[in-house]
Amino acid sequence: MNETPTLDELLKRCVRSAMHLEMRDTYGYSSPGYRAWRDGVPFDRTAFDAPWVNLIKETVSRGVVVRRARIVSEPISDYIRYEHYATPFANLAGGEMVRWLPRQKASDLALPGNDFWLFDGRLVRFGFHSGDGEATGSEDSENPAVVKLCASAFEAVWERAIDHAEYRPA
Repeated sequence: MNETPTLDELLKRCVRSAMHLEMRDTYGYSSPGYRAWRDGVPFDRTAFDAPWVNLIKETVSRGVVVRRARIVSEPISDYIRYEHYATPFANLAGGEMVRWLPRQKASDLALPGNDFWLFDGRLVRFGFHSGDGEATGSEDSENPAVVKLCASAFEAVWERAIDHAEYRPA
């Protein structure tokens, strides 16, 4: 029986690069961090984000470059406003590089139909979501044409996107 590796396992196996492209305006409302932010309730971001931050720190310490690009509609959704707020705690603190691309600047780019991770330029993990943004599953591909499409799409987005420190959500 061949078990699908977890995202954590894929990052731990990574040796050069991990790229993540996000293209949705919401990722579900079940996140406790999002609900606390939305409701103005105090929330311990450090404890909540620690597993991810520690995984990314370990990954980056091995020399792996971790980049995340987000294509967003403007004006941004409340969920994206939350993500922008949380990025320093959840992503930058671990060593990820994060950029934002307003959707209207992506119209002429060839993009896959789903968010994805690309590991070491050889394996793509597509993430599937319901209409309200909740994760519903994933699928891996090592098909060279799929890898090439995803690598090209990510690099095109990255080239146009705005670094997190400079992006001002509309």
